[in-house]
Amino acid sequence: MSIVKRFIAGAVCPRCGEMDCIRTFRDDEREYKECVRCDYEDSMRLDGTPDIEELETRVNRDTGPQIEEGAQPLLFTENLGSARKDH
Repeated sequence: MSIVKRFIAGAVCPRCGEMDCIRTFRDDEREYKECVRCDYEDSMRLDGTPDIEELETRVNRDTGPQIEEGAQPLLFTENLGSARKDH
């Protein structure tokens, strides 16, 4: 089976910013995109399943923030002394 590579008209490379330099091709399992001007490459599985699990971050973590026992919140107030005008 020969692989046919086609350019994507009007596509802009996310790495170098050049237009009309991205080409795409696919094999039995993946679709690939590559830039002919820089070393940008990207691929995606054709069945839509992710390659790896999403990395855990503070945004997608199921548990809330851990608060130590005995911890007390800080209360910030405005410094009214610097806002006072002397006549």
